[in-house]
Amino acid sequence: MKILTILGARPQFIKAGSVSRAIAKHKEIEEIIVHTGQHYDANMSDIFFEEMQIPKPDYFLGIGGKSHGAMTGQMIEKIEEVALEVKPDWIMVYGDTNSTLAGAIVASKLHIKLAHVEAGLRSFNMRMPEEVNRILTDRVSTILFCPTDAAVQNLKNEGFERFTCKIVKSGDVMQDGAIFYRNLAVKPSCDIKDDFILCTIHRAENTDDETRVKNIFEALSEIAKERQIILPLHPRTKKIVKDLKLNTQNLTLIEPVGYLEMVWLIDNCSLVMTDSGGLQKEAYFFQKQCITLRDETEWVELVECGANILVGADKEKILSAYKNNLKFNIKNSELDLYGGGTASENIIKELISY
Repeated sequence: MKILTILGARPQFIKAGSVSRAIAKHKEIEEIIVHTGQHYDANMSDIFFEEMQIPKPDYFLGIGGKSHGAMTGQMIEKIEEVALEVKPDWIMVYGDTNSTLAGAIVASKLHIKLAHVEAGLRSFNMRMPEEVNRILTDRVSTILFCPTDAAVQNLKNEGFERFTCKIVKSGDVMQDGAIFYRNLAVKPSCDIKDDFILCTIHRAENTDDETRVKNIFEALSEIAKERQIILPLHPRTKKIVKDLKLNTQNLTLIEPVGYLEMVWLIDNCSLVMTDSGGLQKEAYFFQKQCITLRDETEWVELVECGANILVGADKEKILSAYKNNLKFNIKNSELDLYGGGTASENIIKELISY
């Protein structure tokens, strides 16, 4: 069996690495990995793949830095060329990037079975390009690998049980990766106090809105008077902070860190504050409470169980959530929301038996 895996962003490689390690145990499966180049960064060198124990891509398409339409169109063209050459039994896509949608369109046009990992997730915000990508990808998938019960229910609510597809609750491959990489974590070189908060801000809904981003930084600066806040700053966010002369007093601003350093920060912090989707879950994997600087989240189960609180960009809500420090004690929770590290094996078993 041949699987053509389409990846376009660094987080996707980390997720796919867990599945690739599971595939390696099955000699009857051949995986061919395509890197579209959508979010190419210079850190994705040979050393990156070796340190992360991730297979290197078989194809690099070098498509990035273009508009959504131009990027997706070129990806469809190039992925189709690879698919016609490789003749895979399955095309596998992850998440909700333009690379995901391009792979899905190629699979549907060439009548190749499509496996969508992280299917069924919804923010119910159609202004997000990711929401459009995930909905369209789900609709043409052969197997929908859902990380959670909520994702399964979203598909059922949208009538997917009437379609010619299979819905599977696989668990979350991110948890597989978190468990694997925890023992490989590396402490960053910056000055870190014992009791610190990890914060990330990068989402356009915050950084492109002057009022929202100012409110967030004002709240963070207040909190940082009491506890160290470590904030790895993406270059784009860094420029916005400088241009708007935002209040960064008391904050520990550091350069972006690699994934193994980020794992260390999550594992050793006392609280996570973020507008990232993935980091909300990773906080839970490492039994850390999370304050989410967004108005909605795809990970509704974390909010429902009390491990996560949505505060948007409201300064008072952010400060209130911090002072209350969330009432939910994750360490005493017996909830298994994401499969406990078995998602990758579950996915491979389904593909083999289909």
